[in-house]
Amino acid sequence: MKKILSMILASVLVLSLLAACGGGNNQSSQNNQQPPADSSQTPDSGGDAEPAGSDTTIQVAALASGYEEAYPGMWQEVCDAFTAETGINVELICDKNLEDVIGPAMQGGEFPDVIHLATGREKGLTEQFIKDRNIAEITDVLSMTIPGESNTVGDKIIGGFTDTSVTNPYNDGKTYLAPMFYSPCGLFYNAGLFEEKGWTVPATWDEMWELGDKVQAENPDMYLFTYPTTGYFDAFFYALMYSVGGPDFYNKALRYEEGIWDTAEGQACFDIVSKLASYTNPVTPAQANDQDFTQNQQLVLDNKALFMPNGTWIVGEMAEAPRADGFKWGMTALPAAKSGGNGASYCWLEQAWIPAGAPNMDAAKQFVAFLYSDAACGIFAKGGAIQPVPGLTGSLEGDNKMFYSIYDNGADAAMGNFAAYNAVAGLGTNREAFFDPVNGLVNGSVTAEQWSGDFKAASDQMRANIME
Repeated sequence: MKKILSMILASVLVLSLLAACGGGNNQSSQNNQQPPADSSQTPDSGGDAEPAGSDTTIQVAALASGYEEAYPGMWQEVCDAFTAETGINVELICDKNLEDVIGPAMQGGEFPDVIHLATGREKGLTEQFIKDRNIAEITDVLSMTIPGESNTVGDKIIGGFTDTSVTNPYNDGKTYLAPMFYSPCGLFYNAGLFEEKGWTVPATWDEMWELGDKVQAENPDMYLFTYPTTGYFDAFFYALMYSVGGPDFYNKALRYEEGIWDTAEGQACFDIVSKLASYTNPVTPAQANDQDFTQNQQLVLDNKALFMPNGTWIVGEMAEAPRADGFKWGMTALPAAKSGGNGASYCWLEQAWIPAGAPNMDAAKQFVAFLYSDAACGIFAKGGAIQPVPGLTGSLEGDNKMFYSIYDNGADAAMGNFAAYNAVAGLGTNREAFFDPVNGLVNGSVTAEQWSGDFKAASDQMRANIME
């Protein structure tokens, strides 16, 4: 047996040397074997991947979000700029329902080289890759020189954005997901309506309930709240946890600390969401899916709901939608838990990542590095997609300037995600376990006690299976 193994290894070595002498840089796709996450570079490489020739073609899969709608062709322009700089060809897949487009091929073992798809989506594809540890480590990308520039990727990214549980899901000090477009999230509303009515934007939840009662008394068809999908409750709930309990409670809750949801702060979070459900436009749950969510967003434009949780992409996403006379976008942080306290805004961070089974690992890492180039940042900014790169917000105008100044106006910034946990039979994603039941709170099929009880039980399971 030892002789046979030696012969096999020798044959493999010879074939590898012959392939290297052939000069080709394409890496063949292996359906049943995934390359190790850190296979692209050696410690002596200085962080720069080997140049790939023009015979290399990578596949990039990107979500066609509101940014792409605001500036059609945004992703294609970035891909073209990358090809012009590196000679590496790019086959782009850009779709609103990206999971449905790339999912079947990935089930067969054929993976794109780079995927831009954030956590929190209804289908939970990115979360599944995290749970299965099928995302390549990209810590080395931070030390790579950006194609066409002298700066490294790490030089260009604002401090802190690669130190969160969003980018480092396994709490091992390594980076797996690249921080992409960031957006201060909050409650969006029709500022023109507030000016017309002489209303003051609530600074506390008590003031929010008072406004809700006043609105319903004046107009039974106008409600205090709506939400696009339950997926938007992740950013909402993160900000709520931070405003209610501050950083100590927040960080413990993100790691499912035992008993955290039995505290006064935990109960306050449950109480606020449960009460808010009673102030929500009742048509919301039926439209709270990835196909019809814009109809819930339309409720704010039609003055049928005052507030909705969202991010800065909403402006581009609804740019062509009809709206009430005098409509003007407004955005506020979540109200403070009590008078004199601070509100909070979650910093939503989209992610780009490389599947562990990507066939062109070196070229894929070059593409991720290029995403932080001045050229790419400038193209993305045309669609309102702002990356965590210094100096980009200074050139913002109009609505975006107002949105990104939210932290200058006293709001606390919350960042990070619930900790990743190993797959468990019967236990879905954070969204499925924690937030999807909010639809039931609104339509009356789930009680507040059922929701909080199931929430705690799921949190206990997640803690028991947390990835370390």
